[in-house]
Amino acid sequence: MLEELQSAPWLRRLIIALVIGGLLLLSYIVLRPFLVPVIWALILAYVTWPLYLKLHKAMRAPVTVSALTMTLLLTIAFVVPVVWLTILLRHEAAGAYDVVISYLARHPHLPPSIQNIPLLGDWLQDLLQRMGSDPKTEIGRWTDQSLGEIRTVIGGVGRNLAKIFFSLLTAFFVYRNGEQLAQQVREVLERIVGERIHGYISAIGDTTSAVVYGIVLAALAQGVLAGLGYWVAGLKAPVLLGAITTIVALIPFGAPLVWASAGIWLLITDRTGAGIGLLLWGALAVSWIDNLIRPLVISNATRIPFLLVMFGVLGGIAAFGLVGLFIGPVILAVLMAVWREWLGFPHPQIQVPARVK
Repeated sequence: MLEELQSAPWLRRLIIALVIGGLLLLSYIVLRPFLVPVIWALILAYVTWPLYLKLHKAMRAPVTVSALTMTLLLTIAFVVPVVWLTILLRHEAAGAYDVVISYLARHPHLPPSIQNIPLLGDWLQDLLQRMGSDPKTEIGRWTDQSLGEIRTVIGGVGRNLAKIFFSLLTAFFVYRNGEQLAQQVREVLERIVGERIHGYISAIGDTTSAVVYGIVLAALAQGVLAGLGYWVAGLKAPVLLGAITTIVALIPFGAPLVWASAGIWLLITDRTGAGIGLLLWGALAVSWIDNLIRPLVISNATRIPFLLVMFGVLGGIAAFGLVGLFIGPVILAVLMAVWREWLGFPHPQIQVPARVK
């Protein structure tokens, strides 16, 4: 057998490839439950790496201490707002439910000004009658559908504390050993793909940063503008509604679900002017700022057509859950890098992370 392997190099390479492929498959099976938390940790660590470098330089502490401090700051930045919103939602949801039930009991019909609106008036009246006849069942059905859709979108990201813990734990080690990890990954990929891998890595890095900043900035801008609209319209808890709008706006075309629902509620409760004003504000200001910031930040920074970025975001969510917000555009960015290479376009130079001492 040894003589056959020595006389047939292709057979030896085939066996090695099968062994390596088997190991990779087994590794994937073992690590599959942790892939989503690890991807989130890599994204967050990459985007916040410049901040970590500044923190490490300011602290003048060992790398482990700086990495632990940065991880704690990251934990506070994400956990505290989630806990705050959870507490507020539990309190506000009960109050909102009582308000809706009492209003439906007192007002079984829409105001005439709303009933006379073509198409919309009939639809709202039918909805009001169904909710008025059995409000608990109707609201419960809406709640179940909404929760089911949210679970489908969010998928495995942050579903329980264990996965959040694994994400933060991974982020700590990425901060501590990120430079060595990046160097090893570049060396391995360069041996496999060659020098062209630097252009692909640059495309991945630029796209990841642009998508994160574009999505977060657009969501924050929509939340602030929507919160201003809620306050002017006279809705209770405009800050809470603005925070909810910010979170939902992380998903493309998600913000209208909040401000449109609030506007419709104002119409139903006979605050026609405020309702129409909020709907116009949402359509002309809140959604417009989203259409401005996302293309400006994402498309211009990555040199990828915004239509392709949008398809990458939506397709990524459908395929991978919320983490697909970043995976989808990154995959298409690498595809564009390969396309430009075939056309003979030059690659951008890779940005090597600064060394942590």
